[in-house]
Amino acid sequence: MKRLVFILMLLAAPLMAVEPDEILDDPVLETRAREISKGLRCLVCQNESIDESHASLARDLRILVRERLVAGDSDTQTVDFIVERYGEYVLLQPRVTGANWLLWGAGPLMLLIAGATGLVYIRGRARAVTPQDDRLSDDEAARLAKILEE
Repeated sequence: MKRLVFILMLLAAPLMAVEPDEILDDPVLETRAREISKGLRCLVCQNESIDESHASLARDLRILVRERLVAGDSDTQTVDFIVERYGEYVLLQPRVTGANWLLWGAGPLMLLIAGATGLVYIRGRARAVTPQDDRLSDDEAARLAKILEE
């Protein structure tokens, strides 16, 4: 029974971050606010969304998102406003624009370079190990016969 309670607490932990006084009366706006909050990084916790974080800055950001939605902003306008204010770091999934192309492409590029290097290395070793000729020369055969006779 204790395990069940513990598991339920762990599953409910992210839901407890949004406090009751933050929740909007309009369920459609609240759903939009929750979706936006899931994509914004808590600047204190860094690897949690503001929807999951209990930090006071995350609370302020959640309230700001809801204020912008109530004011009539679209989801994109709301996110753009927050990115303009706090920088692109606030996005959990950064946009693929400008200098970010280099960051997004660096991982796959490094993987391709490592794969090509490994392939060249393995092929080079395979060529080095291949025996040239298994037969003995006449001189070597004579020397071997002399050693075996002794």
